[in-house]
Amino acid sequence: MQRVIEFVLGLTFGLGLLISGMTDPGKVQGFLDLAGAWDPSLAFVMGGGVMVGLVGFGLAKKKTISFSGAPFHWPEMTPIDRPLVLGSLMFGMGWGLAGFCPGPALVAMASGNDKALVFVLAMLVGMALFDRFKKRDN
Repeated sequence: MQRVIEFVLGLTFGLGLLISGMTDPGKVQGFLDLAGAWDPSLAFVMGGGVMVGLVGFGLAKKKTISFSGAPFHWPEMTPIDRPLVLGSLMFGMGWGLAGFCPGPALVAMASGNDKALVFVLAMLVGMALFDRFKKRDN
């Protein structure tokens, strides 16, 4: 049952990304182009997501288990450190340059977008490099 719930939620998220146009890198780049032809539609999508998240997290904070019966594991606060800041900067630069972030890139790739395929492959290489260097540091 857990996998069915995960599938339905993932499918709903992916369809939402498609319907809202967030799989189009031009939408993201239009949102980031403050000095040119600014497209505010991404702000509305993000605002809607924040509102849904606030309600969802508000309800979840009052529970100890999820609807599927799995226990909640809330993250503990960690300080803002150099790796977090550098990773955030890298993510933001990649998002702005490519117009994709991981979720929309996967949906766009599944719908046949060649640029998204290149992005996802580069993302996988970056994740593998991170794992390799992280293991070397430990």
